[in-house]
Amino acid sequence: MKDLGKALLAKLDDIIEIWVKAVRADLEIDSSKGLTYEAVHNGLPDVLESVATLLTDAFSDEAQEIREDALEHGHVRAGQGFDLAEIVREYRILRNVLIMALEPELTTGTVSEAIEAIRKIDSILDDTVLFTLESYMEHRFSLLKQMHGQLSLTNQELIRLIQNQRDDVSHLAHELKNPLNAIIGFSSILLKKQREQIRSNAGTSLEIRQMERIVGNGRQILQLINNTLEVSRRNSSEIVLSIEQVEVIPLIQTVVDSLEPSIQNKEIELIVECSQAPQKIYTDSLRLQQIITNLLSNAIRYTETGSIEVSSYRIDDGQWAIAIKDTGRGIKEEDRSKVFEPYFQVGEEELPGSSGLGLSIVNKLVRILQGRIELTSEVGRGSTFVVFLPIEVD
Repeated sequence: MKDLGKALLAKLDDIIEIWVKAVRADLEIDSSKGLTYEAVHNGLPDVLESVATLLTDAFSDEAQEIREDALEHGHVRAGQGFDLAEIVREYRILRNVLIMALEPELTTGTVSEAIEAIRKIDSILDDTVLFTLESYMEHRFSLLKQMHGQLSLTNQELIRLIQNQRDDVSHLAHELKNPLNAIIGFSSILLKKQREQIRSNAGTSLEIRQMERIVGNGRQILQLINNTLEVSRRNSSEIVLSIEQVEVIPLIQTVVDSLEPSIQNKEIELIVECSQAPQKIYTDSLRLQQIITNLLSNAIRYTETGSIEVSSYRIDDGQWAIAIKDTGRGIKEEDRSKVFEPYFQVGEEELPGSSGLGLSIVNKLVRILQGRIELTSEVGRGSTFVVFLPIEVD
């Protein structure tokens, strides 16, 4: 049989040409699309020259050279974005092209010599595939290691930035609360004086409305600051509860009275029904007031006409509930599981005064007070939020 190694070297350019065309035309080797001719055949001439060396009897044991060439080919393919299946397939195409190209030389020997030669070609290419895949995997693992390291650094930086942001937000919110409380206090005093003056015909209803707007906006900003402070706390363990005896009905009425001015420009009837409420409970009054304030503010924000009902009732010796029912726009079924997520807002329209934090804060505080919250809603007819809480918080 003629020397297959010499024959392969003589036909090297033709084999490469046929192989590159076949690889680029193969629908299952998508990574070759868009690559130049040189990029596709990159490294193949060296691989084939090493194969030719191994097919030559005098150099049949020189395997190191093909290993190095195959390793380089795997590295290149990894960089080009090939996957494992594509590499295996391109070598399968190469095997077929080689056998076809060397067919004239294979027929010059006996059948057994031809079979032995084909087996040798298969063995050489199998080793080449293994070397290529070895290099490919090493390159991939190296990239993954680099990416993992970069992600770890990025994650650490994000944690640091979030930590700094929380500290900054918390500090800013605390700094804003004191002057804002003072503004609300002085505005409330002025509002009281204005009402006294209007009764004595010394003031105007316009001045009263302006003062009410100042007080209302101040309370709205204070509520937003309180919500921001709650969000800035990393977890529930950072919130220290102050458990005390609380009279339910006066607390609810205080919240209703503070928010009643915000419905004056709307055709809304505000109903309070607390005849079945427990007289006294043991809880954190500030957190409970935040829950009711956020739920009632939310109902007012999304209700233009109709009514809002605030009711409270005892369930048994260990539980009580407070419900806020409105006739507002309602919530779509697919949005009901999202309304307690931070910054989620119902509908595409962003309403004034809405930060998307209120219900998220409510959900968090209800859990801290060892309760649960339920929502029922119908689009166009309104929503009902019911908060179930223990009579005594542990």
